Amino acid sequence: MTMPHPVSAGTPVPRFDLAVCAEMIWRDRPMEWRVKRLAERGFAVGLWNFPDHDLAALERSGARFSIMNGYLHGRLADADGAAELLASARKTAAVGKRLGVARLNLHGTGLGDGGLPVVPCQAATGAMWLKAADTLRRIADLADELGVVFTLENLNTQVDHPGVPFARAEETIALVSHVDRPGLRLNLDLYHAQIGEGNLIALCRTALPFIGEIQVADVPGRMEPGTGEIAYPAIANALVAMDYRGPVGMEAFASGDPEIALDRFESAFTV
Repeated sequence: MTMPHPVSAGTPVPRFDLAVCAEMIWRDRPMEWRVKRLAERGFAVGLWNFPDHDLAALERSGARFSIMNGYLHGRLADADGAAELLASARKTAAVGKRLGVARLNLHGTGLGDGGLPVVPCQAATGAMWLKAADTLRRIADLADELGVVFTLENLNTQVDHPGVPFARAEETIALVSHVDRPGLRLNLDLYHAQIGEGNLIALCRTALPFIGEIQVADVPGRMEPGTGEIAYPAIANALVAMDYRGPVGMEAFASGDPEIALDRFESAFTV
C-alpha cells in the first residue's frame, strides 16, 4: 500500500477543507479501501447513494464524510414528487447523521441510470418554480428539525444530465437565495458550471453567501484539475481573496494514477 505523504516544516498547507468523491476514484477497489485511503491522505470523503454501501464498514473507516446524496427518490416541482422527496430526505438524513455526513445533496429532480432524470423536463414553467421554492422551504424546515444541512447542486444539461430542471447555477442560486435558510445551501459544482455557463470566478462571487460546498473537475472529460481548460489555481486564489475557506470536493475521475490525481487536486487548492 502507498503510505501517506509526510508533511515537513515549510510544506504548504491547503487553505480549504479538501474532500474527494470516493465513487469516482480507484474504481477497481472496494469502497471500504477507497474511503480508508482517502482518510489516510487527509481528505474528507464524498459519497452518492447510501444503499450501495456497507454502512457499518464506513463507520469503522474513521473517515470524515463531507457530502452524500440526501435523497433516493422524488422531485422538486410537483406535489407527488415533493412528498416523495421529503420522505426520502428524512430517511436519508438519519443515515447521514449516523455517518456524521456534513451535507446532504439534492438535485432539481431525481436521477436514474447514467445520471438521467427520472422525469425529464426541457423547460421549467412558472408553476414549477413556485412549487420548487415551496418544496425547498419544506426541506429547510426538515433541516432545522433534524439538525442537518441540505445542499442543492447545479448540473449541466449539455453533456451529463439532459432534461434536468433547475440545472444551471443561476437557477440553483435563485432558489437557494430565495429560500434563504441556513439549512439549505448551494453545492456549487464548477465542472457543471463551466459547461453550462462559464465565468466561474464571478459565479463564485455571486454564490458566495449561500455556498455550502464547492465541487470541482476539469473540462472536458470530468477528470482531476490540471487536465483541461479550467484554471483552478486562479480560482483557488480568487476564493481566498473572497475569504472563502469552506469545503472543496473533487468529484472527478482520475486521468491516470489516482494518487497523482489527488496530488494535482491538492496542489491546485494549496495557495
